[in-house]
Amino acid sequence: MLVLLPPSETKRAGGDGPPLDLGALALPSLRAPREQVVDGLVALSADAEAAARVLKLSARRRHEVADNAALRSAPTLPAVDRYTGVLFDALDAETLDGPARAWLGAHVLIHSAPFGPVGALEGIPAYRLAASTSLPGLPSLRKIWADAVTAAIRDARPDLVLDLRSEAYAALGPVPADVDGVYARVVSRGSDGVVRALNHFNKKAKGELTRSLARSHARIGSVDDLLTWGGSAGHEMRSVGPGIVEVVV
Repeated sequence: MLVLLPPSETKRAGGDGPPLDLGALALPSLRAPREQVVDGLVALSADAEAAARVLKLSARRRHEVADNAALRSAPTLPAVDRYTGVLFDALDAETLDGPARAWLGAHVLIHSAPFGPVGALEGIPAYRLAASTSLPGLPSLRKIWADAVTAAIRDARPDLVLDLRSEAYAALGPVPADVDGVYARVVSRGSDGVVRALNHFNKKAKGELTRSLARSHARIGSVDDLLTWGGSAGHEMRSVGPGIVEVVV
């Protein structure tokens, strides 16, 4: 199974890993678009005022222009440790034991805007770029990534894709129609028995679900396997139509 996570706008600074190696990242067919976006982001950073405007940075976040300028030389952290925020705080990967972290490395890709999907344990530097940002002189990120990421996922030939990304990042690389995949929708059941979609707590639930998968070293090859695992692991999950699973919290 392949699990696709969204990134987070908030990230830890620093790191102790070697500089970014685009040629060593997961889904190697994405090398060309990775180079294109990284080059565009570094070039933009040569003009701090223009970069702050394009990236919509407040005065407090202006230091992120320097992060982008140093993309190719800055120290790295494993992607799953680089990101912070609700989902990654709930996942809390730093407290997982070795086998659980190894499971993340084998099964989880985090879909970044500048690097595309990267392995959970692959090193990335701090950066600032959102899915909706358009870099000067380049096509939209959706045009750069969507077809290339879809093809790369198909080439990886996963038995099942569990898509936990936000809509914005799912649009940067839809799961191929000929790959068995499900999009997870987080809902809550009210006292009236009606289920309703969640917003903020949706991220927390996705982080907790991914942590549970890692801790159980889950071996899942189909939607039925996923639903069976969910029941045994204490997660209420149900198929609600082709390609959609609801996680009830």
